[in-house]
Amino acid sequence: MRVFFQGAFYFYRQIISLLPASATHFLHLADKNSGSQPKHWHNWQTRLPPSWVHPLLIVIWSILGITLRLTNLTAKPPWTDEFSTLVFSLGNTFLSVPLDQAIAPDILLQPLQLNPGASIGDVIHNLATQDNHPPLYFVLAYLWMKLFKSDGGLVSLFGARLLPAIFGAASIPCVYLLGKVAFRSKLVGHLTAAMMAVSPYGVFLAQEARHYTLAILWVIGSLTCLVIATRHIQNRTPLPIWVAFFWIEINALGIATHYFFTLTLGTEAVVLIYLAWLQLQTSSKFSLFFSPPWRRIYAVAMGTCVAGLIWIPIWLENKNRDNLTEWIQGSRVGLDWLSPIFQALGTLIAMICLLPVESSQALVVIPSGVVMLTFFIWAVPILLRGLKIQLQHLENRIMIQVFIGVVISAIALFFIFTYFLGIDLTRGARYNFVYFPAIVVLLGASLAVCWHPPTEWMETEPGKNEITSIGKWGINGKKAVMLIWLMGFFSAVTVVCNLGYQKYYRPDLFVQLIQQTSPTPVLIATTHKTYVHTGEMMGVAREIKLRNSLQNPLFLLAHQDQDPNASTIALENTLNKLPRPFDLWLVNFHAPLAETVKTCVKPDTQSLPTVDGYEYELYHCQQS
Repeated sequence: MRVFFQGAFYFYRQIISLLPASATHFLHLADKNSGSQPKHWHNWQTRLPPSWVHPLLIVIWSILGITLRLTNLTAKPPWTDEFSTLVFSLGNTFLSVPLDQAIAPDILLQPLQLNPGASIGDVIHNLATQDNHPPLYFVLAYLWMKLFKSDGGLVSLFGARLLPAIFGAASIPCVYLLGKVAFRSKLVGHLTAAMMAVSPYGVFLAQEARHYTLAILWVIGSLTCLVIATRHIQNRTPLPIWVAFFWIEINALGIATHYFFTLTLGTEAVVLIYLAWLQLQTSSKFSLFFSPPWRRIYAVAMGTCVAGLIWIPIWLENKNRDNLTEWIQGSRVGLDWLSPIFQALGTLIAMICLLPVESSQALVVIPSGVVMLTFFIWAVPILLRGLKIQLQHLENRIMIQVFIGVVISAIALFFIFTYFLGIDLTRGARYNFVYFPAIVVLLGASLAVCWHPPTEWMETEPGKNEITSIGKWGINGKKAVMLIWLMGFFSAVTVVCNLGYQKYYRPDLFVQLIQQTSPTPVLIATTHKTYVHTGEMMGVAREIKLRNSLQNPLFLLAHQDQDPNASTIALENTLNKLPRPFDLWLVNFHAPLAETVKTCVKPDTQSLPTVDGYEYELYHCQQS
């Protein structure tokens, strides 16, 4: 293991050392111990044309990133939100699934079948009337999935997940440009790209058939425009008109991808207000508000507002929006008021490091938790001091303030929605895409200082004349960068192995349990309110179809609006029509039990395992 770490560190150091000393505006890349490096590396580096160095590094980070994102891409079963993407992207609808009657798996899975007759218009119409998301990603996915053949008669899960994985990998070179433009430093750009490649949060989003990685690309693009605008505000020069148009276009595409992109725009507005306040200290109000950079920023704001306003009527006409967001709404009692704080903190931590703390085995959870705690006790002071050094540098101070402003504003908006509007955005880790690129850029900027720290930040190791250590435990700057990057890499591996950011639903385990427990035909019944509950059963039906193990299983989606007894009546009518014997599995069934169920035998299920996403009760319905 020691040899592995030493070899990995040596390779990483040599890759980064490809950058010339002029790669950063304020930090030197030269390694003081470079004289001890093998000559063959220097010969290879010398033969490499200088113009190839930085593109080669970007390719390396991108290859690493796409490799992680494609690893075990289809190993984890899809969950309800992914089924939403699959169905609507095919131009299909959940309304074709019959309710309040026993149906076969093939009927339940019919919306997942390719539909040659569907059009882009069908995709947009179904989203506008049944879902609460804008259509851009779904239209792209509609065109993309035409390239893939069906998988066992169903839409290809690999094809559906490949698109966000590609978008996720594309964010690596894009965030390199953001870091480079913001700090005028290729080192910051490369370290930012390197951390984006292995971020467990980035890998998590890229392995789901959802639109978040595309939204991240728009966030990166919009933040890049904000950085350019900040430079022009500083210099009191007009914002180039092409930047203004590009900014409006990026913002429009972002809103058309996910409505929560408006939270990113809100953070940018806060930052711009802060920059205006800074300039007010040295300028009159008239000269400030009508100065060249601000006039075009006003135009960008107006264009973005127009691009956003067109979606409001569509969003308001959707009658399902309240039901679909019910899971992030609700009241709190006692310690529940503290949950959003810990949820937000957990998401921030998992953007950098995530070991198997979600495991069901204490022997895995405890060591993983200890390692993560030790890592952050060591790493956080180093990263904070890196940002402090950047704040002391005149040219980089404003950029650090901009990105910190984005992060703090985003978190503040999350808490405003959570505590004042009753919508707990912290429950969905994926919603933090609105400021995720800003976190990665701040991390890259801090690591750039760590790579070559100032002399006053160093400590001299006992018995040595040369200053070689940094912070605690005698770990020097370059080794610190390597260790933080390796922790990100192992965290990414944790995610692709489903040991971190675990799926909310495990239909594979539930079907396996049914196979082991029920030798007779089965009826799987659930209460139904929205297509979310249809998706829960789709996951089970898909696993049954892939395994081809259960004989003639049936499903019941017992619909209910306000009266839960509606589901009870549907279950009663269905049970009276089925021939016995059969096993009844009530899954996520939130309604009073039907009288017919009481004639069935409920076995002792305490020995049976719990299954994530599927709360069940088993009844043996024998012949009377």
